[in-house]
Formats: sequence, C-alpha cells, structure tokens
Amino acid sequence: MHERNSVAELAESLRSELDRYPVGGKLPSSRALVERYRVSPVTVSRSLAQLAAEGLVVTRPGAGVYRARPRTSDPERGDTSWQEVALSAEGVGEVVPRSVDASGVLASLAASPTGVIELNGGYLHPSLQPERAMAAALARAGRRPGAWGRPPVEGLPELRDWFAREIGGAAGALGAADVLITAGGQSALTAAVRALAPPGAPILVESPTYPGLLSIARASGCRPVPVPMDADGVRPELLAAAFEATGARVFVCQPLFQNPTGVVLSAARRSEVLRIARAAGAFVVEDDYARSLAHEDAGPLPPTLAAEDTDGVVVHLRSLTKVTSPSLRVGALAARGPVLDRLRAIQVVDSFFVPRPLQEAALELVGSPAWPRHLRAVAAELRHRRDVLAGALRRELPGVELPHLPSGSYQLWVRPGGSGDDATFAAAALRAGVAVAPGRPYFCAEPPAPYVRLSFAGVSGPGDLVEAVQRLRGATEDRPAGKLG
Repeated sequence: MHERNSVAELAESLRSELDRYPVGGKLPSSRALVERYRVSPVTVSRSLAQLAAEGLVVTRPGAGVYRARPRTSDPERGDTSWQEVALSAEGVGEVVPRSVDASGVLASLAASPTGVIELNGGYLHPSLQPERAMAAALARAGRRPGAWGRPPVEGLPELRDWFAREIGGAAGALGAADVLITAGGQSALTAAVRALAPPGAPILVESPTYPGLLSIARASGCRPVPVPMDADGVRPELLAAAFEATGARVFVCQPLFQNPTGVVLSAARRSEVLRIARAAGAFVVEDDYARSLAHEDAGPLPPTLAAEDTDGVVVHLRSLTKVTSPSLRVGALAARGPVLDRLRAIQVVDSFFVPRPLQEAALELVGSPAWPRHLRAVAAELRHRRDVLAGALRRELPGVELPHLPSGSYQLWVRPGGSGDDATFAAAALRAGVAVAPGRPYFCAEPPAPYVRLSFAGVSGPGDLVEAVQRLRGATEDRPAGKLG
C-alpha cells in the first residue's frame, strides 16, 4: 500500500477510536499499534504526528501518547481586512497587479480525496520512482567527507560537469563553467524569468503552455503573450510577428515533448526560432523538462537548442525531479555570457545555494548502475501507459478528440466531446471519481477550444487508467451534448 494512504487510513482509525479513552488517557504504545494494524513504525509515528497536529493527542517523549483535552473554543481572530488595501496597492509607475495566481500549479500538486483516480498529477507514481537507488545514493552521499559543508554557490563541479555533458551533447558544446545548479526546474525557470525580463515587460510563451510558467511571469510583474503552435511546434511567422509587435526580449519554450501538447519542435523550425530570436535581440529560454521522459518508441532525440547555439541566445534549464521524485529538487541552468552572472546573483540572493547533501545524492544517483536501468524502465512503462490510456479513450469515449499521440512525457492533451467546456467536463469527472486538469489555465488568453489534460504517470498502474476512462464514460453517457454536469 502507498505510504501516504497507509498513514491516512491509520490516522482515521485512531481518530474514530479516541472516544474509548478519557481525556489524559494513554493510547497503546507504538509497538502495540504496529502489531495490531500490521503497519510499519514509520506509518504509526506519522499517523500520531498528524493527530497531534490536529490537537487530538499529546505526545510526551519517553512517556507515550495521551488523548488531549478538547478545545473549548477557537482562538480569537483579529481584524485582517486592512491587508486588502496593503496587498492591492500599486507602487508609482507599477503597471501589473501584484496578485499571484497559483491555481494552475496547485491543481497538479493537491492531493485528491481517497478513491479518486488522479489523472491531474505532474510526477511519477512512487512505484515508478527509483526509491531504493535514491535511498542508497543519499546514504552514500551522507558519508562523503565534507558532505554537510557549504557547497560552491554555483554547485558542485562534478555535478555541473555532468549536466554540461547532458545538455551540450556529444559535441561538448557546454562546459561546467556554463552551468549553475538550481533547486529543481521551477526554481530555475523563476530565476530565468527574473533575470531576463523586468517588471511590466512582455514575455512570449507557447500557447498553450505550462501553467507554472504563467504564474511565474505574472508573479514577477511580467505580461505573458501567447504564440500559437501547431503539430510542428511554435509557428515561426507568428513568433516573429509577436517579437515585432511587443518588443519582447524573452521567448520561453519547451521544444521537446511540450507540456501539455506533447509536440516536438520540428527540425526545420529549430534554426528558425534561433534566427528570429537573434534578430530580435532576444533570449530563448529552453525548458527541457522531459528529455529523460522519452518513451521507448521515441527514437533518437534532437539535440538541445543550447547545443546548437553559439551566441548565448539560449538559456537552458533541466531538472532531475520529473524522472525521479518530487523531493529530489535538483536542476540546472546553462547559459553563456553575462546572463550567467545575473542568474548566479539572483540565486545567491534568493537561496544562497542548493544544499550540498542533495547535490551529492544526485551525483551518486546519476553515476550509479541503477540510473540507466531506471531510465529504460520508465521509458517502457510510460509508453505502455500512453497506449493503454489512448486505447481506452478511443474505445470508451469515441467522441473525445486526441489531436496528437506523444512519444515522450506523461500526458495526453484531449478535446472533450460535444459542446461542453473543460470546467464542466472536469467537474463531472471528479464526481465520477477521476481528477483531470482543465485546459483553461494552460492559456494566457482566450483558448481556441476546450481542452483537458490527462496524466498517466501518477496512477498505480495501467488498470487504473482503464478504470478512470470507464468512470468518465459513466459520467458522460446518457447526457445531452454539452451537458456533462
């Protein structure tokens, strides 16, 4: 059983039995709970910690766990209405509101209720994560001399060199001096946006695009401007027109297995994108989030845009998080020229550096024999899950349109059948026990049509994908078109 579910279930069982004990009464020992419920000591300790956080029990070190005295009233709350004025007030010359909308990001991070099949996640299911290899890597890293000391602000030289080889390719287009270690991809993307675009500036983005990017841009006071895509990626003529119309100096893109469409930027357009950006005096931020998530049938992958760029146009970012674990937040930024100094300065001001034990563990992991085995296993499983989900959709929901079958990453970008919108479809799905991601947050302007993103990486197995589609069929059948609610 998944550890998170075990903790929740044990906590619920203990919560329901608290009335058996008087206030101040002692609960059974942790050893007794382990034997009674057939769970691990870690599950017991986490469940008791959850009850303690809820104020239901009190833990006394060395003595045990006791039922807490019920709270007689809620704590007195002051008047915080003044904050509405303080948070909404704009400074002199400020043109972009300072409110932060993280709803698009939270949709893929929030835990769904028990029994709901999660097709809205953004990470591998624990069964697909290299948990043993990560644990072994962390144990070895912790024993390294100096592992708990302060690392260089740019990151460990050996880890920077590994990322440089991964990003620069066989031609050796990048060196360790061109790389900065970051706390995952989101941190790298935030640093890139802040480094390249001042508040109020326009930022060109693919349409649709990753909601986390739109949140970063708006939180930084920038204005995201959409550039439409087709089956070959971003459309160069519209990219050039957008640069000319807005005066933007930044274009953020995902050339490989774009999120959410799964599209790969065609070979012909790669050089066009670089040429157009260079002519505009602009940077291209290459978010290469899914290179390690290529499917078994993907074939040879194109090199990074950074490997083909000699003039410092491309700022490249990469992360280990997606293909390992949400908590292995280690990534990298690669750039040439003065922009790297600015990126380094931003990271130092924000967080000083990425913790050394985490960097050491990442270095141990990618250098171990388990690493290539893990990548092969993920490639095979993601391909299988993609085919299972796509087949189930075509069989059970023929009205749903699947414009593109990706050969990498972990999602399908589909159009609901009928004339209903994405929010209605998502609400009906949730009532049927399936969490999906509505497409609206992926657009920074009006979407051309309703879309829904279905992720196949976060479920326990292919059987859950078939069950999810069957539930969706039950939620949508026998209803008039466009009346999914």
